[in-house]
Amino acid sequence: MNTLRNKVQLIGRLGQDPEIINFEDGNKMAKFSLATDDSYKDKKGEKVERTYWHNIVVKGGLVKVVENFVTKGQEIAIEGKLTNHSWNDKDGIKRYTTEVLCNELLMFGKQ
Repeated sequence: MNTLRNKVQLIGRLGQDPEIINFEDGNKMAKFSLATDDSYKDKKGEKVERTYWHNIVVKGGLVKVVENFVTKGQEIAIEGKLTNHSWNDKDGIKRYTTEVLCNELLMFGKQ
């Protein structure tokens, strides 16, 4: 049952080209936003569509795949785990962000 803890699977489209961050030690990290869509019927029976945006972080060998083959608008599937970070902004206000640390990625055909 431990394999089901903190596991996220998403299918969506990239909101922008991935940002590739190079570190001094030669390692790289990729960041991008992924849009997923959802729809439901409201009280009047009308269809309501919503888009959710997810912050995705890729580390390790998978960064090379993202850097070379993943682009804005492309549909992909990712699997990973949720991570949370906090920091103080320039005004000293504590800010929070939630990201998905991706450990698997599947690219669908370009449309």
